[in-house]
Amino acid sequence: MALFRRRNGSTPLDGVDVVLADLDGVVYKGPNAIPHAVDSLNRVARDRRVGYITNNASRTDASVAEHLTELGLRVAPDEVVTSPQAAMRLLQQLVEPGSLVLVVGGDGLTHELDRAGFRVTRSADDRPDAVVQGFAPEVGWTQLAEAAFALQKREPEIPWVATNTDWTIPVARGTAPGNGTLVSAVHTAVGRLPTVAGKPEVAIFEEARARFGAEHPLFIGDRLDTDILGANRAGIDSVLVLTGIDQAKQVLAANADSRPTYLLEDLRQLHEPYPTVEHQETPDGAVTTVGKAVVRRTANVLEVERGTGIDLLRAGSAAIWRSGLAIYGLVVPPELYS
Repeated sequence: MALFRRRNGSTPLDGVDVVLADLDGVVYKGPNAIPHAVDSLNRVARDRRVGYITNNASRTDASVAEHLTELGLRVAPDEVVTSPQAAMRLLQQLVEPGSLVLVVGGDGLTHELDRAGFRVTRSADDRPDAVVQGFAPEVGWTQLAEAAFALQKREPEIPWVATNTDWTIPVARGTAPGNGTLVSAVHTAVGRLPTVAGKPEVAIFEEARARFGAEHPLFIGDRLDTDILGANRAGIDSVLVLTGIDQAKQVLAANADSRPTYLLEDLRQLHEPYPTVEHQETPDGAVTTVGKAVVRRTANVLEVERGTGIDLLRAGSAAIWRSGLAIYGLVVPPELYS
């Protein structure tokens, strides 16, 4: 991972031809832009292509592009890759063209179903050929029940595709339940799991890579369990920016599959030199240095020798990740996660 191999003076953007950014928690929370995100991404767009990837299935690519444009970005609809678009790719592999699909979700899903040539129903009584489920604020018990009825009443089983399984979604007022909670409700009723199109599965990354012709993309996300895990599965370098869901505690405890290439406080740091990690083994542990931050590990005890801010988190996470020890087996000082 580049966290351990970048040379001093290079930025996370060096060698990158396309930047792919998540939306919720990276560009905006609710209707409002996250500080520094718009200016930073417009600066990126001067030299390379920028695309946007979202697991949120509630809106169309055109409505997302309009929102981003209102925030001050320059975005066309085809520069937005949505989980419903990835879901259509999966559905086309699972059912015949023109099949009847029961939809749980909003305009973002129905628009893509229409564009892909599928017929849409909201009732299990119509005996749909498949079920597709995505987040929308208006989804409630009635839609979830219809999905459960459709999935229960057919033998053999019909395909069930979920746009994503994010447990939470960041909104203006805080963190709210995401599509994963709604999928879990149907799963509890029917005793089976869906095929998933969005992050952390690779279908949505493959869609983005093909659309932009990306050879060396960089993906920016705010969640380890979807954004970073998905980018790692797709073989794409990744940024975790600490403006959304996951924060220092989650970073320190990240498992090997969910560790980002870069850690940033906000998107301004895309344009700043990224410090190298210096790691020195000692007889009873190791010393990890990032910038002016130094973390010492003696056996299973971590100690902050000096440093604050993002470099201290970078050093602490590098020390933990290199140790080979599980987070619950380490003594971690509060300075690393507070």
